[in-house]
Amino acid sequence: MKYTVLTLFPEITDAFFANSIMAKAIKRGIIEYQAINIRDFAQDKHKTCDDAPYGGGPGMLMLPEPLSLAINAAKKVSDTHKVIYLSPSGKPFNQDLAKELAKEEELILICGRYEGIDQRIIDLYVDDEISVGDYVLSSGEVAALAVIDATYRLVDSVITAESLDEESFSSGLLEYPQFTRPELFDRIKVPEVLLSGHHEQIRLWRLEKRVEKTLKQRPDLIQRGRELRLFNKEINGIIDRLIGEKDERN
Repeated sequence: MKYTVLTLFPEITDAFFANSIMAKAIKRGIIEYQAINIRDFAQDKHKTCDDAPYGGGPGMLMLPEPLSLAINAAKKVSDTHKVIYLSPSGKPFNQDLAKELAKEEELILICGRYEGIDQRIIDLYVDDEISVGDYVLSSGEVAALAVIDATYRLVDSVITAESLDEESFSSGLLEYPQFTRPELFDRIKVPEVLLSGHHEQIRLWRLEKRVEKTLKQRPDLIQRGRELRLFNKEINGIIDRLIGEKDERN
């Protein structure tokens, strides 16, 4: 997988790719990264990349000329790419979309600034507009890094498959609570079942906690999972029991 980031501030994304698991993935040749500074393609001596929008209104808009040149420079390197513009107006980013994008050979990510980019760039070049949430960010780089972080870890060999199996949103459920040493912290003890060494009891405890947490924090995921028949008989049984216990308490 290759990530090409088009940005006015490459130092923001450079730092991410130089650290932690990502740096190791690059060293191993699993991930490639290139930052393209849009300002390098500006047409004037001041390296201007923004101007006032036609029709009036607050703020500035990124100019189409330098951005189009930057995109074309990125596309020359490879024919197998997907161009994504990070925008509050895009379709919602979620784990399912992350899995789809992780299968691509290259993602070209356009980081907007100011009030956004000229619509003609979207019409001519963009394959997908993606929003990382129902809020507005001043930095497209932050949104791009969210997409990168959610997708690169799904690329084969970056993280062991076992580590991904029971994460939040896998199988339609959130992740179970995790504990490490010491056994007693601030008068709170690690649940006995996790100290028992009984693998089946631990599995059942973790599964129940996943369902319990999802019912509490994200009941919409339970509803969606049932509608799409993502849950097996065991999970559905736990859901029914926990809902029944809650109804009895109420």
